[in-house]
Amino acid sequence: MEAILQKLACLDASRSEQRIALLAALIDKLRPARRESSQSVVEKLRALSYVIGHQPELRLGLQRSLRALFVNRPSGSLLTLSGILPSTGFFTEASRRIGHALLPETIDSSQLRGVLRVLFPYKHDAIWVREVDDCHWVSFLVELFPMGHTPPSAETNCDLIEAMRTVSYWIAAAGLEPELVRLEPALTRYESPFVAQNLETLACLETIGAGQHCDMAHLRVLLAQCHAWLDRIRKQSMRFGTSVALTFRVRRLRQLLKRLQRLADAQLAMLTPINTGRDWQPLITLFKRLVKSECLRNDLGTYWRQHMSLLALRITENAGRTGEHYITSDRQEYFTLVKSALGAGVIIACMALCKTLLTKLHLAPLNESLAICLNYGLGFVLIHLLHGTVATKQPAMTANAIALSLGGSKGHLGDLDQLVELIARTCRSQIAAIFGNIAMAVPTAIAIGTLLVFFTGETPFDASKSAHLLADVHPFGSLALVYAAIAGICLFLAGLISGYFDNLAAYDDIPARVEQLPWARRLFGEARMRRVAGYIGDNLGALAGNFFFGFLLGGAWTIGVLFGLPLDIRHVAFSSANLGFALAGSQFEPNWALFAWAAAGVLLIGAVNLIVSFALALNVALRSRGIAVSGKPRLLPVLWRQFKSAPRRFLLPPKRGE
Repeated sequence: MEAILQKLACLDASRSEQRIALLAALIDKLRPARRESSQSVVEKLRALSYVIGHQPELRLGLQRSLRALFVNRPSGSLLTLSGILPSTGFFTEASRRIGHALLPETIDSSQLRGVLRVLFPYKHDAIWVREVDDCHWVSFLVELFPMGHTPPSAETNCDLIEAMRTVSYWIAAAGLEPELVRLEPALTRYESPFVAQNLETLACLETIGAGQHCDMAHLRVLLAQCHAWLDRIRKQSMRFGTSVALTFRVRRLRQLLKRLQRLADAQLAMLTPINTGRDWQPLITLFKRLVKSECLRNDLGTYWRQHMSLLALRITENAGRTGEHYITSDRQEYFTLVKSALGAGVIIACMALCKTLLTKLHLAPLNESLAICLNYGLGFVLIHLLHGTVATKQPAMTANAIALSLGGSKGHLGDLDQLVELIARTCRSQIAAIFGNIAMAVPTAIAIGTLLVFFTGETPFDASKSAHLLADVHPFGSLALVYAAIAGICLFLAGLISGYFDNLAAYDDIPARVEQLPWARRLFGEARMRRVAGYIGDNLGALAGNFFFGFLLGGAWTIGVLFGLPLDIRHVAFSSANLGFALAGSQFEPNWALFAWAAAGVLLIGAVNLIVSFALALNVALRSRGIAVSGKPRLLPVLWRQFKSAPRRFLLPPKRGE
């Protein structure tokens, strides 16, 4: 580092490109290796501070080099655009990031933004710059710029003023977007804080331009009011739904508000000479933010996670409210759930028979796939219309309900006892639903197969087909568990689809639009259309989720055929029905060893269905709420102790009076 500092001290003022290269080499000396922690950067910063503290000529050379970066280099785009989402929209920005990741853009070193990209060219620069505590940066800067000196960016004061003006105008315009006003009409009835902050910002900048002291306390109050209004809009979106565009606009507006606050703090820091280490804090905060923004400017993963988490939050909250109906509390609710699962088992056995009959028609592959998808989809819709319960539909819903119950824990698992009780209720509810499905699907399948033999003398499941059905669910002699995991993914996706359509019904006000259809009101009457519209509003997500779940199950095999992949699904309810058909088709004389393995396979298929769909749904639900999984090590011991002390509560409902 000392050699680089000596070159900077001897460098001619006109050698700007060489100066940037030397500063980049100096930062490279500070940059930690992959296996090093941020502590190594702290040690290197201390070494650098020691060198410039004991050799004034090297300190002066580094000061001149840093000041020279800001001379004749506009910083407006860095201060206003870096880290701020564009107004073009989510998908336009996503495609831009993909394109620039594949073919990086050129770097313009005549702009301060381009210089920052040269100095910090790697993604992990954002990490180590952030992890180094502010006090260490302050110690280095205090050593570099003794008390009473102006900061190195004082020459950019005009750019900073223009940046504040520009960002303030953007906030005023974005705060009056029609989509925000639709959710919160009061923005047009009262003085909008988004417009008020612009007037206050312009007044402050005029005071600064006149060389007078400006107190920005009122501006901070107005910015806090803007954040409060965005919180109100977020709560309104829970009732009326959200969209990718709305999520994008709200996030961009929050970024602009935070940027204006940081620019205002930096402006105040540069109005007076630096006299204490604390005076560096606003500039260090802005520096870290800008470095992170430039390092991650083309990172698609971070961009996707930031926005999808907010959209997923709205979707999973809708699914979570549906999931509350699948979690029983007392014996009455428990046995009601068992009855609904028993009814669903009858329909599932009929769906399994229809699927076999459709395959025997030897239709064209696409027609056969479409017919099977419709068989599954319409069957699941019928189960919902008749208030039946499919066991494996529960996890995607109940996981969201569990996460919804943790929504107020501010990013951490809260009351573990309450959470364990909720998990116990969920476990016994899902076990009850699985029992109901299997307990009715198997005897119904046996009865159907026996009746077919009795009345027609034929069965769609002969001995060969029966043996094939049993082999298909063998847990270790086939890919049954892998296919069960694929079915679990389909279940998870169906849960997201349900939440999406519930959100869509609220966002697009579909019930009211259905109710006002002129031809339908004339045909069915206003009272009946009102009931139909209400039913659609309450059940659109469930109907769509069930229908598309059928297409996911029926289409997995078709996708495998198209791409030459061994794709298929194994669903516990259909596998249990096939087990019954195989028993009937073999005239109750199956290979009992194979039958025992198949029965074990059905139970394992159910476990895999539940675990995969529940884990995926819970992961998305927790991440969408920003809840850390760091509480899991604390949760597991509590859960195990509760299970050992009272296993019955995880399997059966509480007795009367408990």
